[in-house]
Amino acid sequence: MGAAPRRQPRLVARWWRGYWSQDDALVWLAVHGGRRLPKMPSPNSKPLEARVAVVTGASSGIGEATALALAERGAKLVIAARRGDRLERLRDRLQATTEVDAVVVDVADADSCRSFVDRVLEKHSMVHVLVNNAGLARGFANVVDSDEADWREMLEANVMGLMRMTRLFLPVMIASGQGDIVHVGSVAGLDPYEKGAAYCASKAAVEAFAKSLRLELLGTGIRELVIEPGMVETEFSDVRFHGDADRAKQVYRGLKPLSAADVAECIAFAVSLPAHVSIHTMQVMPTAQAAATRTHREPA
Repeated sequence: MGAAPRRQPRLVARWWRGYWSQDDALVWLAVHGGRRLPKMPSPNSKPLEARVAVVTGASSGIGEATALALAERGAKLVIAARRGDRLERLRDRLQATTEVDAVVVDVADADSCRSFVDRVLEKHSMVHVLVNNAGLARGFANVVDSDEADWREMLEANVMGLMRMTRLFLPVMIASGQGDIVHVGSVAGLDPYEKGAAYCASKAAVEAFAKSLRLELLGTGIRELVIEPGMVETEFSDVRFHGDADRAKQVYRGLKPLSAADVAECIAFAVSLPAHVSIHTMQVMPTAQAAATRTHREPA
């Protein structure tokens, strides 16, 4: 019986981090003959309360899931994308949980971005979290056979749009001495593969941009995260294959890919950490994926 109190710190840590419920902890103490569970404060279920979060590309996939995850943690939201009808539906879902604005914006258009940022700052004056999620893959072909229009579309959204949004929101973040910038990259930016040269290059550019910016932001209090997902089952492959649903479905054949919600939970976790804790990069893969093109697939 005398040994139990020495193990309580481990028990307390498990309960606090959410691995065990308080009932689980009490059962453990009873079984091991320990003392009564010490009184502890409840974990903060709304770590982003009163913070304003902007999520681009929020009409579907990782962007939509991230908006929902941040709302659950108390953030006020500005959701942005090109598809206004989908934004309105998401706004309707979120309104029961938090304050939310839905704004149509095209990150590949400089004027659209400037108008968007002016509108956001006129209402909120401060943005605490910026999630640069808008982007796409378009086409899957050898370089010699690729369509330059696909390249341009990807580079404008994945690179220029991300850099533009970051630059426009940076002054207010720097002035306040706080903020989180999240770039949704890809394992493709670290591990390029054939027939995806332009997409891989666009995500490699995100990595380089973020590393350079992180050096510039040292001492400002602003954190910057690049999240690098592997295979995520969203509209990604449908867009890449120009709406060929059968071909898109084959990408995930025989394995369980990540969901958009899986990636969103990682983002929400990172931006909810104490201000002195900064995750620079987070590579998130399905268990059945070891590299961009190395997967384990179960037979049909």
